[in-house]
Amino acid sequence: MTGARITGIGTSLPDRVVTNFDLEQTLDTSHDWIVERTGIHERHIGESTTQLGLEASQKALAMAGVDPVDLDLIVFATTTPDSLFPIGGCLVQDALGAHRSGAVDLNAACSGFMYALIAGYGYIGRGISKVLVVGAETLSRIVDWDDRSTAILFGDGAGAVVLEATTDANDSLLGWHTGSKGSAGSILRCTDMRGFIEMEGKEVFRQAVLAIEETVGITLERAGVGVDEVDAFVFHQANVRIIDAACKRIGADPARSIKVIQHTGNTSSASIPLTIDEGLRTGAIANGDTVLMAGFGAGMTYASALLRWGP
Repeated sequence: MTGARITGIGTSLPDRVVTNFDLEQTLDTSHDWIVERTGIHERHIGESTTQLGLEASQKALAMAGVDPVDLDLIVFATTTPDSLFPIGGCLVQDALGAHRSGAVDLNAACSGFMYALIAGYGYIGRGISKVLVVGAETLSRIVDWDDRSTAILFGDGAGAVVLEATTDANDSLLGWHTGSKGSAGSILRCTDMRGFIEMEGKEVFRQAVLAIEETVGITLERAGVGVDEVDAFVFHQANVRIIDAACKRIGADPARSIKVIQHTGNTSSASIPLTIDEGLRTGAIANGDTVLMAGFGAGMTYASALLRWGP
């Protein structure tokens, strides 16, 4: 088996910013009300899923110093593809000029990036050397902008990382877990791409906190690492109160949880790479740190991974 680590990361957000004050003009809401309940101040809207994913991928490849032609595989996580087929992974593969790369789309809702990242490690463990993992979403296309319960939450964006095989078995992935709870599928759903997101907010909150507690506990146990040994927590950016409640539930200081939701809203499978990028830029994540990532989303799906961050 071969080790692997992240060698590059890139993100992309649309230029158009929709603030809470903008939403006040059309919804029965206020900036203070939205911030108190979600932590969100603004979100980015626009562009296509493919374009956002492409921009993030180009930045990640540039940081890693990897030529697209040397990629072995692209794993593209999204719930909002531009078309059912051709898939987003193939569209990005062609635009990059990654002509030797395989491509696959993966839909695990807001857990999509975590599932894609874990899959990427698995592929490298079976013999390939370079995998591009992308999470990209344009949730604004499936939001009812007249529905206060959902319109305040979601935004568009993308993030990507390059995974490369190491020359030895020194894997940066210390532990991981994936889980699902199909019986909770009705609490957050969108039945087709012409429909809108429907959500039972209180139940989503409850289930999300329980899911993080379960998946984080299993991942840490597999890694043989205690909560106090984790340097940074990167949770899916759905709601700041969910993040803080989950931290308390697992016995972690919420101050060690990196947040970007105030600027992005909930970007589904893009939120974890966007948050990692924030941590790297602010110094909250440094080489040698243990970083615990966890996603949860519709389905219900959830997943986590503990990484040793390296150059």
